[in-house]
Amino acid sequence: MFIKKIGVDLGTNNVRVYVPKKGILINEPSVVAISKTDGKILAVGMEAKDMLGRTPDTIVAEHPLKEGVIANYRTTEAMLRYFINKALGGVHLFRPEVMVAVPAGITSTERRAVIDATLAAGARAAYIIKAPIVAAIGADIPIGAASGHMVIDVGAGTSEIAVISLGGIVTCGSVRIGGNKFDEAIAEYIRHKYNLAIGVHTAEEIKNKVGSAMFMAQPLSSEFKGRDTVTGLPRILTINSDDTTEALQHELNLLIEAIKSVLNDTPPELSADVMDKGIILTGGSASLANLNELITQETGVPTYVAEEPLFCAAKGTGIALENIESYKRSILATR
Repeated sequence: MFIKKIGVDLGTNNVRVYVPKKGILINEPSVVAISKTDGKILAVGMEAKDMLGRTPDTIVAEHPLKEGVIANYRTTEAMLRYFINKALGGVHLFRPEVMVAVPAGITSTERRAVIDATLAAGARAAYIIKAPIVAAIGADIPIGAASGHMVIDVGAGTSEIAVISLGGIVTCGSVRIGGNKFDEAIAEYIRHKYNLAIGVHTAEEIKNKVGSAMFMAQPLSSEFKGRDTVTGLPRILTINSDDTTEALQHELNLLIEAIKSVLNDTPPELSADVMDKGIILTGGSASLANLNELITQETGVPTYVAEEPLFCAAKGTGIALENIESYKRSILATR
């Protein structure tokens, strides 16, 4: 019997779906638009994201996940069903096996909600696996070896820090710092310093274009549009990377503290392994310029950004699902 296997990186801001032998088939915003009058799902993914901030009173567009966990069960289920059906394409005779990546610090109740939503969305079997594990698998780290590997998965809602050995997490930490907090900090800084109100999308654009975790010898700069908070009129402002570095100090300090805490809790033998191999950065916000340099400077441990950090977790779910016997010790829950 032919059963499809699907790996899902269920992120706070984006859902990425990986199908073995086909790769990443879906990378869309985890946004659902709902009619307030009858509760009907109107749009999911990219189409729903386009509605954010532009809806009338009768429609609400929202992220059903907050900081990596389900905040709205019904819309999460609808979103999963949409993406699973889209990945399968056309008419499909068999229900798929689905593996979902979840935060390392997820509670048993939150874990059960993800499994129930996945099964209700049309999965024949649902598997739950921790995000740092699949991020490491997707980054081609041999997690089954009797050796310590440290992975930091910097997502939109949370940053997951873990030391992995023999297929399991030995020490880990989760801090609710990620791309969303970075964007909010940049928007607040620009409003406070320059009296310019910008939306989170513009803040994200600033982060991607000129953002830096450390001050640069030759700062990057670019022009961005916003609304002057004094006159109420539109205004164009040149923002450079030094502004973003200053804006992100608080969030980056919290992230560094969490990394140091995990390193402090790591057994000496594994600490030596981590020092030899370095730290691997994955996740969408791993691409923030000079973030790896900052972590290296603050911890003394060489830090590297994985190849295609954005897709490591999704790719890892697919690889784990394809080789389920090899990774069965790493799977958190199944049904």
